[in-house]
Amino acid sequence: MPHFTRRDFLKTGVAASVLSTTGAAALAKHKRSATDWVTLGKSKVKVTRLAFGTGTTSGRAQRELGQEGFTSLVRYAYDHGVRFFETAESYHGMPEMLAIALKGLPRDSYRLMTKYSTPASGDPAPKIDQFRKQLNTEYIDILLLHCLRPPTWAADYESLRDGFSLAQQKKIIVAHGASIHGLPALRTIPGNEWLQIAMIRMNHNGTRMDTPDMKDVDKLGNVEEVVAHTKAVHKQGMGVISMKLVGEGRFTKAEDRDASMKFAMNLGCVDAVTIGFTNTAQIDEAIERMNRVMNV
Repeated sequence: MPHFTRRDFLKTGVAASVLSTTGAAALAKHKRSATDWVTLGKSKVKVTRLAFGTGTTSGRAQRELGQEGFTSLVRYAYDHGVRFFETAESYHGMPEMLAIALKGLPRDSYRLMTKYSTPASGDPAPKIDQFRKQLNTEYIDILLLHCLRPPTWAADYESLRDGFSLAQQKKIIVAHGASIHGLPALRTIPGNEWLQIAMIRMNHNGTRMDTPDMKDVDKLGNVEEVVAHTKAVHKQGMGVISMKLVGEGRFTKAEDRDASMKFAMNLGCVDAVTIGFTNTAQIDEAIERMNRVMNV
């Protein structure tokens, strides 16, 4: 039998301890979190995986909280690690309310995304300046063309695209992209070289997801086709943010919200998700759920 001295034993024990610690660190390193900072494709914009959306029923749900209540909710999310905030031109009053809620916080500690309503044309510069004033910010991290529907959007909104590109050159915006509403537009997204970020509807059963005719909003979307297009754009380097993760508020059962989050966050092509919140319990639930389903 081999003879072990006390020194040999101590060396072996230290080595085992180091290996154990290293292994645990490696596991911890790969554990994903809702509040991790992730890079959106080739855009190089870093956001937290979970975004605070301000557009529930076009912002009405957040507006009804009042400024004091909304500010308290935003600060709660911020203090719990959610540092990505999403709004839009069409969420009337919400950009201004969000600016007030974030006032005094270091600008480099959070990210802002807003959306430019379509259909539209002409020079977008005046409106982009208006957005910056509403949000009380020198720059906007992400600016999206909002609610793309027609398959001809790239030609229809050429002046807007040119204006967004110029704003990016001037560092007024950091990255640009589009939120897509409907299969006719979504089918044109793979291969598009202008888009840096795509906001795409995503959940496990197609509720409020993309259909061939978006006028029929109660019809279930084509999950398989949406996922295929999402994987294609992500592979080519677009950052992907998913929306409608709780079926525009229709997933009232916890098991549906679990299934939707698990589905979206384990596809391998969704970088971040945006959810509209109206109370602190919803924020806690979303963080807990995302942390759990991403690490099963």
